[in-house]
Amino acid sequence: MRSQVQEIDRFLEELYLKFGLDFRGYSKPSLYRRVSRFLSENKLSSDPAAWIEVFEKDGFLDRFLQQVTVNYSEMFRDPKFYSAITKDIIPYLATFPSVRIWVPGCAAGEEAYSFAIMLKEAGIYHKCTIYATDIDPHCLQMARKAIYPLDMLRTYSRNYLLAGGKEDFSTYYTANYGYAQFDKSLSERIIFASHNLVSESAFNSFQLISCRNVLIYFGRELQEMVLDNFNRNIEGSGYLCLGSRETIQFSGIKNQYKQISDQKIYKKIYL
Repeated sequence: MRSQVQEIDRFLEELYLKFGLDFRGYSKPSLYRRVSRFLSENKLSSDPAAWIEVFEKDGFLDRFLQQVTVNYSEMFRDPKFYSAITKDIIPYLATFPSVRIWVPGCAAGEEAYSFAIMLKEAGIYHKCTIYATDIDPHCLQMARKAIYPLDMLRTYSRNYLLAGGKEDFSTYYTANYGYAQFDKSLSERIIFASHNLVSESAFNSFQLISCRNVLIYFGRELQEMVLDNFNRNIEGSGYLCLGSRETIQFSGIKNQYKQISDQKIYKKIYL
């Protein structure tokens, strides 16, 4: 077992040296399982020289990111969270002439489009910009298309209604050949872009950052670094949203925020 762990550590080190992608600070048990499966399924030997050769092949990096990163999401996931956003945060956002929201780790765009629908129904989407970022180019390609399997729409619709949606959810998409194409008006204010939370700093100031179910895959040191990065880029009395299993309780920024909801919504406070 120890030799396998050492092999994975060496592989991650070589990956970092070649591509600048740093997975070394991720939570180890989950990452090791996914990397081990990737190495086995792709018949990669334990010889670093063989890794270097594979690194040069077209499509290697995309394949690695698709298999190793966790990209699962769904629209209006955790409906109580979106209900709290509508109640507690949108009135605050409505006071600004322009609104900037960042959704890091956006996967295939489900959360970004959920925000777009909420903001549209609140009548403020026209003055909002949603920056939706991810490390996986394949996910970003899917997000830009806004096309999702039709069999997921029942779940999305149920979540939307539980979140307090005001319309018939079917007004937001067109069904065709087993897929749902979401209305292009929803993507008009979304900027999808590649971004690595581990090695790249934030690129703007935001009234809201929603990074849900991403930090659970990071080790404590990496979580601290990312949270500090978020904190520096949340302006004024802005908000930070995390997943249900994530917290700032043990981080260096905990005294700069107060939790306003049991949905892990934190408001920045002046000290």
